[in-house]
Amino acid sequence: MKNEKLCIVHYALCIGICLLLMACSKKPADVSRVDALPEIYPDYVDVTIPVGLAPLNFSMSDEAFSIIDVEVKGSKGGAMHANGAYADFDIDEWHRLLEQNRGGYLTFTVCAEKQAKWLQFRDFAVHVSQDPLEEWGVTYRRIPPSYELYSRMGLYQRELGTFEESELLQNTRLEGNCVNCHTTNRTNPDQYVFHVRGEHGATVISGELLMAKNDTLGGSMVYPYWHPGGRYCAFSTNKTSQMFHSNMKNKRIEVYDSSSDVFVYDTRTHTVLRDTLVMTKYWAENTPAFSPDGKWIYFTTARRQVYPTDYDKEMYSLCRVSFDEQTGRLGEQVDTLIDTSATGKSVSWPRPSYDGRYLMYTQADYGYFSIWHPEADLWLLDLKTKETRALKEVNSECSESFHNWSANSTWFLFTSRREDGLYTRLYFAHFDKQTGKATKPFLLPQRNPRRYYRQLMYSYNTPDFAARPLDIHPREMADRLLKQDRTATHTCSPNDN
Repeated sequence: MKNEKLCIVHYALCIGICLLLMACSKKPADVSRVDALPEIYPDYVDVTIPVGLAPLNFSMSDEAFSIIDVEVKGSKGGAMHANGAYADFDIDEWHRLLEQNRGGYLTFTVCAEKQAKWLQFRDFAVHVSQDPLEEWGVTYRRIPPSYELYSRMGLYQRELGTFEESELLQNTRLEGNCVNCHTTNRTNPDQYVFHVRGEHGATVISGELLMAKNDTLGGSMVYPYWHPGGRYCAFSTNKTSQMFHSNMKNKRIEVYDSSSDVFVYDTRTHTVLRDTLVMTKYWAENTPAFSPDGKWIYFTTARRQVYPTDYDKEMYSLCRVSFDEQTGRLGEQVDTLIDTSATGKSVSWPRPSYDGRYLMYTQADYGYFSIWHPEADLWLLDLKTKETRALKEVNSECSESFHNWSANSTWFLFTSRREDGLYTRLYFAHFDKQTGKATKPFLLPQRNPRRYYRQLMYSYNTPDFAARPLDIHPREMADRLLKQDRTATHTCSPNDN
């Protein structure tokens, strides 16, 4: 009797699933052609993608369309089909199609039903780049819109070939402490650093837990960037404050530093290498980055203002100083590459391409915390010709920031608030090293993108590529951080013996 009831339940469940699939799947009939491209979400029309990327699933932007039918054909052969409430492509079939059409393109034919009428739109193309991405995935922090309280946040990694995401460390394991600024060495997961603020604070460098603060620095070790050799890591130490705007519709909050300095940390000797050249009294040095050959440190600097009243007069210039890997010392002269007195704008987040040719940075009207500045755009400096320009092909009316290069310098990622002006999302673009031009950016693919991004009340933050999965076990890392064992650091200056 029991088995019969189970069979009946099983049969009813199968019938229900079949009916659901039939309701969500319907073949086009009596189709009317529309002389317009389909408005889809996400907008993947005419983007360029790498082989190995997860499927570009999408839906119609207009929710009045109940069913979408998509035929995909490769310029070098192969085809696939999707039909349902949204275009959900088989991952294995999609990967085979991309590989077959490397250097070619895919043609998408979209039909959609609205109010019992089928419409067929103009075909659009997705280009499959000849340049490989050569990265396993990406890492990032997801953080809710919070100001005084950290709330729930975490560090995560995501495989780019699938939709699989895994936790690196959530702050719920650390009694709500803040976790931030996860950075690898040129996408190498064997060398990484991130910072924890709060009662269980620490700077974690490749699994080693350092004391969160060094008293002689007067602050924490933040905004890290690795030397390519792996021994050194550049940081800034910042006394950060924030305030709220009361009369600006498009700006809610302002973040500024009452002081900040740049320094280099020696991972072998646990030594903070201080130098007065980049630790000046009346200037705020910030956001350091090593050159790919390790011979230079790029950083930004601004004359300190009277805070908070003169926050909008804080203008950062882009500078560089030489670095000697053998001695760990800086050179004797600072070069200014982009002078704010000439541009009238502020530079932040310098990121050189790993081939050494270009440097991408964010430019805003003032300050450096660009995610709160809707006018913030990505700019590109040609280190060979010294010419600089706005990356108009990827910028939007909302904030663009937190960019990083792939190891082969042919792809880059960045965050943008172009979706709604509120949440930062993760975008990617191909970069032509010969012309210095980027392609139309595309949103990080998700299985059901409209449902995912509508339900996600978190922002993507400080993203980077990862060559392989990071070997971090969240529970073990949290257990270590909850203990008080920390490695102490000490400081020295160029005049110390």
